[in-house]
Amino acid sequence: MRSLLSSPEERHAFVIGLCEVLCPWPARYSVNSRNSINSEYHYYVSGRALGVIAWLIIAKIIQEVFF
Repeated sequence: MRSLLSSPEERHAFVIGLCEVLCPWPARYSVNSRNSINSEYHYYVSGRALGVIAWLIIAKIIQEVFF
């Protein structure tokens, strides 16, 4: 557990994945050989998954408050 998100590259990939889902724009990063996120792709995907879960929670809160 101590090595989870321990380096700046891992945190960067995670935050980029999270923010790409929370912001309503198309994904900026794709898998290619020139991308620096490729080495930490699993953190990027984990961030995107957490972003989807965050959107589901936000949608549920909006539904409870307004409907």
